[in-house]
Amino acid sequence: MLNQGLGSWIHKRRVKSRGHTAVIDGPVSVTYEQLAERIDRLANVLTDQGIKRGDRVAYLGNNHPAFLETLFACGSIGAIFVPINTRLAPQEVAFALEDSGTTLLIHARQSEGLAMAATAVRPVAARLVVEAGHDVVGSYEAAIRAASAEHHEYSVSLDDTSIILYTSGTTGNPKGAILTHGNLTWNSLNVLVDYDVTSTQVALMIAPMFHVASLGMGALPTLLKGGTLVLQDRFEPSAVLAAIEHHRVTSLSGVPTTYQMLAEHPNWDATDLSSIRMLTCGGSAVPTRVLDAYEQRGLSFSGGYGMTETSPGATSLQSEHSREKTGSAGLPHFFTGLRIVDVNGEDVSAHIVGEILIQGPNVIPSYWNRVDATAAAFQDGNWFKSGDMGYIDDLGFLYIADRLKDMIISGGENIYPAQVEQAIMELPSVASVAVIGVPDEKWGEAVHAVIVPAEGQQVTQADIVTHLDGKLARYKIPRTVEIVDDLPRTASGKIRKNDLRENYRKSALA
Repeated sequence: MLNQGLGSWIHKRRVKSRGHTAVIDGPVSVTYEQLAERIDRLANVLTDQGIKRGDRVAYLGNNHPAFLETLFACGSIGAIFVPINTRLAPQEVAFALEDSGTTLLIHARQSEGLAMAATAVRPVAARLVVEAGHDVVGSYEAAIRAASAEHHEYSVSLDDTSIILYTSGTTGNPKGAILTHGNLTWNSLNVLVDYDVTSTQVALMIAPMFHVASLGMGALPTLLKGGTLVLQDRFEPSAVLAAIEHHRVTSLSGVPTTYQMLAEHPNWDATDLSSIRMLTCGGSAVPTRVLDAYEQRGLSFSGGYGMTETSPGATSLQSEHSREKTGSAGLPHFFTGLRIVDVNGEDVSAHIVGEILIQGPNVIPSYWNRVDATAAAFQDGNWFKSGDMGYIDDLGFLYIADRLKDMIISGGENIYPAQVEQAIMELPSVASVAVIGVPDEKWGEAVHAVIVPAEGQQVTQADIVTHLDGKLARYKIPRTVEIVDDLPRTASGKIRKNDLRENYRKSALA
């Protein structure tokens, strides 16, 4: 078998799942045979464009069959897929294109403004625009229809790079995590084992597949097993509830905010949810009131913990433990190992907090062109240092205690304060700044900036928003700004962010 990677999956499914629906996008249903043919045609488009093994092809757009077609077409010929978050600012998209060395950009018509702004900063050799029914130069559909449907075999191993996925930067610029075909395959096997995915799975994709959780925990395992994906290009509660009932959806993945918004929608009580077998939730713990609302409908949640660097699953919490182990991130995935170590890298006992280390075939081998970051990310060569703090109980269940990196999770999006702080400090009127996450009822956390103005200067929230608009994704821009005379610091000069969080909590209670 020449192709051992993702590029062979749909080609095999065209026979094993003949006649079965692979993808539903609005009124359009695509069988595995049809999807395989479109992937072959796109693979030939890519090679005709000069794309060869190891070249990077980026995709900018929300959930759409073209996203999956591009992923698998790249895998078919040994090219590398670079999915880009549509919520990024043009400069951030341009960085991903530049850092990855992208040759070809495929983007949705809805993302054309962002694509044009980004490629004005960092040009690409070619672009294809995804817009159904338009036979124009540069049209994705026109290119596919004109291409040969012949299937070609290329040599691709499990160790080859499948995806470069950019993580939020802890020191400014993001890092490109290298996810191999083996990483994504083993992660999918972990999901199949620990979540009992079946060939009758109908997975509603409400989270964008450019996020590793949606892709790795939902889309890929479902397609590997021969199930059906129902795509939605944005989250809209009424549309989600209607799709669950109409398509007899069996699985749904989201963050606490999405589940809360569904339960609070006027159509909640009237929607038939009887087809659902699995609800998975990530990002943060499910609030008790949300657990109650779903349990009243006979539904319970599975959860877990992970990150881009683990493709993304590290642990899973089965639904039968959702109440008994409230607050836990679950047990390590079947093919994944977990350790808790102290500051010296030594293993600690149960219930002792330390840094979480992860090992397994789902863990990335390195970062793209970042030897320094790769070396710093691993202990003993193959244990990934998560940067998160936690402990394991007597039964092996993981509990997250704190985040070393001060990462903010807002509506399922990861935000690193350092990147926001760096951008704010470009303003001459700002002397110093600290960005923290504060509780937000709707999004879980919101971005809060604490600013010391430069001497003789004034700073307002409007100044900050205006300055950051276009530089950072909107979800990274502070929702609230606090002006102070000074920031609490340690003896070495580091800002005591725990003090800032506590001060915010007290002021919110006052």
